[in-house]
Amino acid sequence: MEKKLNYKTQCKKIGFSETAHLRSHKYTQTSEKSHCDICGKLFNRKNIAVHKRSHTGEKPYQCDICGKTFSQSCAVIKHKRTHTGDKPYRCDICGKSFSESHNLSRHKRVHTGEKPFCCQICGTSFTLNHHLTRHKHTHTGGKPYQCVTCGKSFSQNVHLTKHKRIHTGEKPYCCVTCGKSFSRNDQLTNHIRTHTGERPYHCDTCGKSFSENSSLIKHSHIHHSKLIP
Repeated sequence: MEKKLNYKTQCKKIGFSETAHLRSHKYTQTSEKSHCDICGKLFNRKNIAVHKRSHTGEKPYQCDICGKTFSQSCAVIKHKRTHTGDKPYRCDICGKSFSESHNLSRHKRVHTGEKPFCCQICGTSFTLNHHLTRHKHTHTGGKPYQCVTCGKSFSQNVHLTKHKRIHTGEKPYCCVTCGKSFSRNDQLTNHIRTHTGERPYHCDTCGKSFSENSSLIKHSHIHHSKLIP
């Protein structure tokens, strides 16, 4: 007699410990599969209807708070947490909470030191996949993010976002003390020190302090350059 496979035991061995995820995984292993008649990709019967919405644009699930629509019911559940502030996934080490389970998984690497994403060129490892992607550009020289206004390219999307403000004039960082706005957060940080008087950058030679690192560098070159070996 053929021995029946214990999916609960076998699947837990490969990391499916949560009941809901285990049920979903078991379904993908045992259910019949069908091809999408639009693109030909293979899915189990439960997921093929959801997949087809990527072709049709259908979004039958609506947020009853803001009206935004989604193609999957799980997506609207996650979205509602942006309104309610619900964070059901809690780190059992430090107590920090998250609205989505994958964010908790990434956070736990802060405690464990796990860095599962490794550069095949130099061997440097990273906790997040997008950090590895960004790092790879240092080897390839790739600058995939291009400004549609002037054509300048950047290795990181965050740098492109900052650059675009040169063209748009957007200044999203506002001083709560005087109302002055800035295009970059570091500019706002430096400006706030004009109100607080904070001078965190100290000259090791004469002890003079500055509110900006660039001012310290300039000071060192002018007054102490002859002392630098």
